[in-house]
Amino acid sequence: MEPVFLNPNSENIETSLMQTQQNLASFQEGAVGQIASYIDKVRGTPSAELTREAAIKCIFDLLAAAAAGIGDVGPIAIRRTLPAIFGNGINPIWFTGTGSSVIGAAWANSSAAAALDLDDGNRFARGHPGAAIIPAAFAVGNDVGATFEEIITAIVIGYEVAVAVGAARTSYGSSGTWTPYGVVATAAALRGTPYPEIEHALAIAGESAPNQAFAGGPAPRVPAPEGAAVKEGIPWSVVTGLTALYLAESGHTGPRNILDSGRHYQFPEHFSLGTADHICGTYFKPYACCRHIHAPLAALEHLSRQHDIVGQEIDSIEVEIHSAGLRISNRPDPENLIDVQYSIPYCLALVSLYGSGSLLPVTAEVLGRTDVRALARKVKLSLCPKFDEVYPTDILARVAITFKGKRFVSEPTAPEGEPLMSWGKLEKKFRIATELVASPVQANLIIDAVAAMRLGNMVPVCNCLSNLKLG
Repeated sequence: MEPVFLNPNSENIETSLMQTQQNLASFQEGAVGQIASYIDKVRGTPSAELTREAAIKCIFDLLAAAAAGIGDVGPIAIRRTLPAIFGNGINPIWFTGTGSSVIGAAWANSSAAAALDLDDGNRFARGHPGAAIIPAAFAVGNDVGATFEEIITAIVIGYEVAVAVGAARTSYGSSGTWTPYGVVATAAALRGTPYPEIEHALAIAGESAPNQAFAGGPAPRVPAPEGAAVKEGIPWSVVTGLTALYLAESGHTGPRNILDSGRHYQFPEHFSLGTADHICGTYFKPYACCRHIHAPLAALEHLSRQHDIVGQEIDSIEVEIHSAGLRISNRPDPENLIDVQYSIPYCLALVSLYGSGSLLPVTAEVLGRTDVRALARKVKLSLCPKFDEVYPTDILARVAITFKGKRFVSEPTAPEGEPLMSWGKLEKKFRIATELVASPVQANLIIDAVAAMRLGNMVPVCNCLSNLKLG
């Protein structure tokens, strides 16, 4: 937008004012303006029963991911760094008995939730909203004394905004490139941030988000990114989003037309937030690895059960998949757990030899196994144009296993856990994922606290997050 200066000549003042009003209106008609208007309008409205239930399921699922990931190198490093960067405070760092500032706690809790790739996701945004939005909602909600229903509504708003922006990208962007929009939306809803400041906060967050140019770069990526705790930049996107909101509330500005760039974003022609209920389309992971690996794993497990296939006697495994599944690193000989999380060959070999329990959660014991490496090298990946054409509306893979000289081929197979999961499956996942860090008594306390939360009582969950020490 070109700046408009008021001409001291009185005959030009009215024209200049009209031009200024038109320019301001144009922002409201743009994507950032529409998002800000949606946040401003919906934040005081209780969520519908279906979206409320979905939000509570997302919280429960994220608690499993955060508890399981608390001992990973990334979260440990962040917790060590917190006092020097964001200071100590009363906002709980989950399952540690310690606290930090709002941003510090949200950063640490996001890191634990995202560490093992067990956190939720959305296929159309091609990434993970929950690990950014839910820690931000709890931290800000605790800071402002929000009610349980206000926090739930803020989470629903955050998912709606984050997924809409992520899905509108014209090229792939790692989760951290678009989750700051959801963080701003969630925090602004809870803080009652005025509409004009929400606009600038969204713009600041979008322009300042982790660029993930290496990890999220287009294929072919030579060399493939080394597995690292940075991963998709989700924890730092929480810092970015919250900082952007505080800056906007203090008068900082951002490029409010950022989402109107047709080169980078293509929103639906009739863009209307609040109608999609994106949180109800969330997927939950039965395995602690990249979602692109889940369809091949489901196909592999089905074939193995159907034909009594023994992993040690497999001659070869062939995987047909969409192109996004070929852009992850897929190392057959991973050097660290992050490499494992992004390797179709190694995960398929691991499950073939040691069962799906070896991926819930992933531990250091899975590294360096010569038998798994050997089988991983027998896994061949190829592009299926038909699967690529329907992605991400459908996420499919086909697996062929050659076993004792016979070749068995699966049907096109979709991943499990979408949309959402039943409460029974979520509880089973929680118990398995946390069995290395939580005692049965501690696990029961958290499960009971979630049951109370479904009835509108958030106090037991907050007590667990503040006082339970896991690990």
